Amino acid sequence: MTSLSIGRLARATDVKVPTIRFYEQIGLLPEPERTESDRRLYGEADVRRLAFIKHARQLGFAVEAIRSLLALADDPDRPCAEANALAAEQLAVVEGKIERLQALRRELRRMARADCDGRAGDCRVIEALGDHSLCADDHDGPTTLGAL
Repeated sequence: MTSLSIGRLARATDVKVPTIRFYEQIGLLPEPERTESDRRLYGEADVRRLAFIKHARQLGFAVEAIRSLLALADDPDRPCAEANALAAEQLAVVEGKIERLQALRRELRRMARADCDGRAGDCRVIEALGDHSLCADDHDGPTTLGAL
């Protein structure tokens, strides 16, 4: 078995060292073996598990969903219905974000088409930002990137 330091694991998976420590702290990665001088040592299974976690995070899965998916991966005889449900749930989240982004794009296009070249006091962009009721799309409040 190949033994990797935390730095080499970070380079091998393109995951930052503090993130690896965080995943250990919250239990997504198991506590690694340690040398006599207390340095962490990782093996190929750790590389695969960290790559799994990284990919799941890239797809937007929450930590608790990743924890459930890892539990399923660790017990290959379990039915995968839970994994299917988690994927469907994440898909719904992504589709909701896409809808909000499309509404945001429509509104920004509408505002940009106003193409005002006069005074800021007469600017349609400033007016629309100051009065949400002027928005073309019907939102439940302001659309922000933070809400995405």
